[in-house]
Amino acid sequence: MFDTLSDRLANTFKSLRGKGRLTEADIDATAREIRIALLEADVALPVVRSFIRQVKERALGSEVSQALNPAQQVIKIVNDELVTILGGETRRLRFAKTGPTVIMLAGLQGAGKTTLAGKLGSWLQKQGHAPLLVACDLQRPNAVNQLGVVAERAGVAIFAPEPGNGVGDPVQVAKDSVEFARSKQHDVVIVDTAGRLGIDAELMQQAADIRDAVQPQEILFVLDAMIGQDAVNTAEAFRDGVGFDGVVLSKLDGDARGGAALSVAHVTGKQIMFASNGEKLDDFDAFHPDRMASRILGMGDMLSLIEKAEQTFSQDEAEKMAAKLAKGPKEFTLDDFLSQMEQVRKMGSISKLLGMLPGMGQIKEQINNLDERDVDRTAAIIKSMTPAERQDPTIINGSRRARIAKGSGVDVSAVKNLVERFFDARKMMSRMAQGGGMPGMPGLPGMGGGAARKKKQQKQSKGKRQSGNPMKRKAEEQAAAARREAAQADNPLGLPAGESAQNFELPDEFKKFMG
Repeated sequence: MFDTLSDRLANTFKSLRGKGRLTEADIDATAREIRIALLEADVALPVVRSFIRQVKERALGSEVSQALNPAQQVIKIVNDELVTILGGETRRLRFAKTGPTVIMLAGLQGAGKTTLAGKLGSWLQKQGHAPLLVACDLQRPNAVNQLGVVAERAGVAIFAPEPGNGVGDPVQVAKDSVEFARSKQHDVVIVDTAGRLGIDAELMQQAADIRDAVQPQEILFVLDAMIGQDAVNTAEAFRDGVGFDGVVLSKLDGDARGGAALSVAHVTGKQIMFASNGEKLDDFDAFHPDRMASRILGMGDMLSLIEKAEQTFSQDEAEKMAAKLAKGPKEFTLDDFLSQMEQVRKMGSISKLLGMLPGMGQIKEQINNLDERDVDRTAAIIKSMTPAERQDPTIINGSRRARIAKGSGVDVSAVKNLVERFFDARKMMSRMAQGGGMPGMPGLPGMGGGAARKKKQQKQSKGKRQSGNPMKRKAEEQAAAARREAAQADNPLGLPAGESAQNFELPDEFKKFMG
């Protein structure tokens, strides 16, 4: 959603890089470009004015003029101000001290409240809670049935005593749901209320009646992130008519310009608490203003990526895999490769995961053109192999490749390419596990035993054996220390052997400082 804004900001900052000093004209030009970028992204005008004013005040101050790298300091200021208009710190849900916590969802029809109720229920269940979805949208056709389907997919309980389609009292259903939750040991109640195609008095009154009946700990306003400038008007109307405690952004994966997300927290004074960025139940998470600002500026979101990996990968499995790779590359088989690939797939869309890495904005087009089905094709090829072929891919000859290709529905060249890629990946992973680092790079600390490095050190130490006699060994050590001190006294500048400090000539550009 923020692709256009990210591209404009990246081009703006590119002109600042390499400048050792920024003039007032540079800052004015940068502020003008940022203003255009925000307005094109459909950010509300009052938010743009406030944002630019803060950026200019700080950019013209001492923190930039005295900085070693003024351009980076300006980028940091823009990042800080983005975090501020997105709400500052991450806001967590408030839970009731006793009895079930009631969360009420409000918003316009079509904003995605019903689907979001299932996503929130699934998210809370993973946090160790026992949520209950409540069907209080009794006007919209099949709204109750839809919530039932969503609840079943999410594996969450539902309370729907009325059939809906215009039948039933939503206020009474909301009241009864709290007692039902208490009796069935549900600690969170999520109330899905009715929406309309526009803001009207009937909608506001019904939402206010449900609010008064259940006294929710949280009222979450569900906002369609794709509706642009009208998002601010809608949010203000709900804030004044019913009141809400936080905002949930839905459809954040859309191709709209994203101004709603950058405007609503600043205008309403209520923070964005959750964001939905896809159709799947897992495409939902807490909203972190600092991480979103980092994404907008093309700096990635490594913390969210790490959290996803921790939720998906088992610590025990990771340790077993590291131990296997440390033994040697041949220990890593195609079965292990398939297992790792399936684990990564559980984390979500490959293109979204790549988008969380810093610097990926430069290859955005390639990432967007990734075919997610390639992972499925790779899995099909591996599953078409025999156990012996998975354990030792070197035995795969021409006839075996033809059989595997036929079984997986791909070309023979695809099987050959997969095996070659596997060998390359295995070699690189094994090297990293043994402390060798990436090809062409030194070994990374903490990445393994560094067996090759130890062998080299042992080889270099040969021929410098120490005496077994303690007195003789001590004398040898003292003599070596004396030699080092003498060498340092004779050559304090660390000159090459045979060179004297008296013959040392300073470069011409330094002679003017010597008086």
